Amino acid sequence: MADEAVERTVARVGVAGHPYSSLLLPVPIVCFVGALLTDVAYQNSGGNLIWVNFSAWLLAAGLLFGVIAAILMIIDLARLPQLRGWWGWASFALLIVTLVLELINSFVHARDGWTAVAGAGLILSAVGAVLIMSYGWLWHESRYGLGVRP
Repeated sequence: MADEAVERTVARVGVAGHPYSSLLLPVPIVCFVGALLTDVAYQNSGGNLIWVNFSAWLLAAGLLFGVIAAILMIIDLARLPQLRGWWGWASFALLIVTLVLELINSFVHARDGWTAVAGAGLILSAVGAVLIMSYGWLWHESRYGLGVRP
């Protein structure tokens, strides 16, 4: 009986059994982790400014898709009561905190060359990468089995 209820829930969650917000989740994860990697590459390249440009573009793309994922997550939380547990709201809060942090990081990366990455930029990128990966883990490790077919 419980398996049948989970199967019905998964079937009406979204696309191919995944919540709608999960469709865009990989994009901000890849972008924010990529921004950290390009910041490290800038530090190790002796100041090649192309890496700062890569970081800025990755942050912009991650923010765009992260905001869309947050809107879809609100829709998922509103229409699926089984997503409204502590982990659902905690993962939503973590996503919002990450997006705000990465917006600040984007403003830091808008500065010139070395000041865009050295110190604050690199630290913000590292913290943002850890937060977005934590969000992904928390959202997909639901105890209700959503996001994966049983």
